[in-house]
Amino acid sequence: QVQLVESGGGSVQAGGSLKLSCAASGYKFGTCGMAWYRQAPGKKREFLSFINSDGTTTYADSVRGRFTISRDNTKNTMYLQMNSLKTEDTAVYYCAACSGYYWGQGTQVTVSS
Repeated sequence: QVQLVESGGGSVQAGGSLKLSCAASGYKFGTCGMAWYRQAPGKKREFLSFINSDGTTTYADSVRGRFTISRDNTKNTMYLQMNSLKTEDTAVYYCAACSGYYWGQGTQVTVSS
């Protein structure tokens, strides 16, 4: 049974940092690309960043330079380091794997001014 479990969300003031984790199990972690998305209230789910199985990365313009995606294939875990957070970063953050075939349950990030 495949599971993706996000953690690390919480409340932070604008300008602060958080690091999200996505722990995967139930499939060959190193064989799939993984991604982070978010969804704010009343808005569509937004792509943030992708990391391929070989470590190559892409970022949405909205987070490039502030967020860093990484993965540790020995721990079956993907990360999202979020710096210089803004109030508009407030959303539920989701991880996805294998071209969106698998999804986590989401973790709330709230950024206050």
